[in-house]
Amino acid sequence: MTRTVAEVVIDALQKAGAKRCWGIVGDTINHFTDAIRKSDVRWVHVRHEEAGALAAGGEAYMTGELALCAGTCGPGSLHFVNGIFESHRNGAPVVLIASDVARTEVGLNFPQELDQRKIYEQTSVFCEYISHPEQARRIATQAAQAALSKRGVAVIIVNGDMFTQKTEDRLAWHVHRPAPVLRPSDAEMTALAEALNKAGTVTIYAGIGAREAAPQVVKLAAALKAPVVHTSRAKEFIEPENPFNIGMTGILGNRAGVEAIDAADIMLCLGTDFAWTQFYPEGKHVIQIDSDAAHLGRRAPVGLGLVGDVGDTIEALLPRLQPLEDSTHLDKALKQWAEDQRAYEKSAEGKDPALIHPQTVAHMLDRLAAEDALFTADGGSPMVWLLRHLTANGNRRFLTSLLHGTMANAYPQAMGLAAAYPRRQVIAMCGDGGMSMLMGDLLTLVQEKLPVKLLIFNNSSLGFVEMEQRVEGLLDSYTDLQNPDFARLAEVCGLRGWKVENANDLEGAMQSWLAAEGPALLDVKVNRVELVMPPKVTAGQVASTALFGVKAVLDGRAGEVVSLLRDNFLR
Repeated sequence: MTRTVAEVVIDALQKAGAKRCWGIVGDTINHFTDAIRKSDVRWVHVRHEEAGALAAGGEAYMTGELALCAGTCGPGSLHFVNGIFESHRNGAPVVLIASDVARTEVGLNFPQELDQRKIYEQTSVFCEYISHPEQARRIATQAAQAALSKRGVAVIIVNGDMFTQKTEDRLAWHVHRPAPVLRPSDAEMTALAEALNKAGTVTIYAGIGAREAAPQVVKLAAALKAPVVHTSRAKEFIEPENPFNIGMTGILGNRAGVEAIDAADIMLCLGTDFAWTQFYPEGKHVIQIDSDAAHLGRRAPVGLGLVGDVGDTIEALLPRLQPLEDSTHLDKALKQWAEDQRAYEKSAEGKDPALIHPQTVAHMLDRLAAEDALFTADGGSPMVWLLRHLTANGNRRFLTSLLHGTMANAYPQAMGLAAAYPRRQVIAMCGDGGMSMLMGDLLTLVQEKLPVKLLIFNNSSLGFVEMEQRVEGLLDSYTDLQNPDFARLAEVCGLRGWKVENANDLEGAMQSWLAAEGPALLDVKVNRVELVMPPKVTAGQVASTALFGVKAVLDGRAGEVVSLLRDNFLR
């Protein structure tokens, strides 16, 4: 039986596990979307393709299964670009169908013609044209397998007229999903055990590569009496049920994490490729274990670099270790972690009901949200409040833009989560800048019946940028936002909406918002002059912030300086 290329492609991707395809219909993908109509794959109609790519990435990241998006030639496919970069860097198995003009017009500068390969090959694990109808299932299967096995975006480029071509589709190409055991050689395992057995103190630094090895990380920490620091992306996996957890390092981290790494004889990096080299110990022995050899020694010089799956490697390592008895290093780190947590709780306290601190909002959300809620957060300060104030309990899941650092990621990604998990509470922690960047897809929440709960940290500014400018000793410039009444806007779009400007009204509004059926929006007016304090404040940062204060006073903004001191240092 002959079938069209469009029918074969969607059949192959559905058999690979795809359940949804996000996009906007039109010209060069009309035959593809018609094939979807006749399949069991759900087409999710968005208002902007970037939101579709972010939603597909959110779905794929959280489920670990394939998600699809599809775009028309020229502008349609190009609008996906930023969302595809975000999804690829997050390790989300997404397949993008990027269509192009008819083959008869290629190379003739036809309207909307462009070279899709040049655009997408830099942000994909697979990027190929279907050049002949007989390739349809084979290319689609290869794309799906690459996306799933390499954890990234795969791109299939199809000319619009190719979708209509017929193929016999004789060969049964299908996706393989192997589960190999990956660990270093015996000689390398011996060298690793010897190094750890000789070390006086060890601090474990666990990243996203350890996401499926949390129990093994805890066993290793117990044997080495080692505190466990985690990257921000690994919070949801490493923090729960881990008595050795002491938080994070980096600019968003806490003092316990930074000091435990700095004080250790060995920093044992497990599945992490944390990019900021200034947070690695100078002159200390770093041991790195990663499944990708290209990551070894990329961020800091390492004494020993080993290729292996974190869980497989730890299981092979444990019998070779001599359990450590001295817990001084661990006890000190745990004591500091307790102090760090108390500091976070204190920062969430507020005395003036008219001044709502964003930490207060996040802290309350942590208390009121469901135990198995799914959270997303916009790049910028909402991401910080999620990482510092939401509890990872083993059932909750978190998704933020930590590698690509984009704005407006939170609620589009939450759309993908809500589609994949319709019975779970899905909460998007949005900045007012991020929300207003892609507001059009509020309509998608209503039209597609996606019950996302939107929380807006409304400080009428690009707050994280404003903070960056001030810490660099600059006057903050061009960061003001003139926002609409988001709650009323939500109501016009068909969502329930709440607006809070006084702390006394916050808990009641948040409870009603979380209990509402369908999508709902809570707009909270939060303090604008709020610093995101790093784990350690350097002399240079103090000097730069002081310089901002001098400039602000000279510019007639003394009141802002007083607010900065009062709200961040005198509370």
